[in-house]
Amino acid sequence: MNRDEQDDRTIYKVVINHEEQYSIWPSDRENPPGWRDAGKSGPKAECLSYIDEVWTDMRPLSLRKQMEEAARRPAPPAPPAPVDDGPDLVTRLTTGSHPVEATLRPERTAARLKESIDRGYVHIKFTGTRGGTELGVRLEPDRCDLSQANFERATGTLRLAGLLTLNDVKVRCHATLDLATMAGEGRLERAGS
Repeated sequence: MNRDEQDDRTIYKVVINHEEQYSIWPSDRENPPGWRDAGKSGPKAECLSYIDEVWTDMRPLSLRKQMEEAARRPAPPAPPAPVDDGPDLVTRLTTGSHPVEATLRPERTAARLKESIDRGYVHIKFTGTRGGTELGVRLEPDRCDLSQANFERATGTLRLAGLLTLNDVKVRCHATLDLATMAGEGRLERAGS
């Protein structure tokens, strides 16, 4: 105890606020706004000792209530398990044959397809996938067969093959198309296969 505390002859009272926080206040003075008597008065050391006994949880009342409410609330549900759509797209399209069609803009004609082939780049759409998977294919002329196709009459069939990257995997697309419908079958193979 320091000298000032020894000389302090003031009688204090314990006061408490709406948040159940305690303090001491000279008993001969009006309580500060928001504070009320807690029912204990005496010398400073006695009042502080009383506060040590009764104020066991230093958290404000509003925080205690908030934490109690949170503890009563059920835990949020666990996030749903990821849906397993089966194999990834590359794996699905490298297994078996799939329906495909040539995607041409602005018009879907044999002449338009011939122009795309001459440029060395075609769009093939795998129509059996969700939403249809359209792939831009850089053609490999030595793997394509146009010998059965008559582009002027839009008859016959052709086989196209070319490379692309799908979902970070280098693949080769093979497509056999009927010129009359611009549709047929296709598949992917991992490049180097």
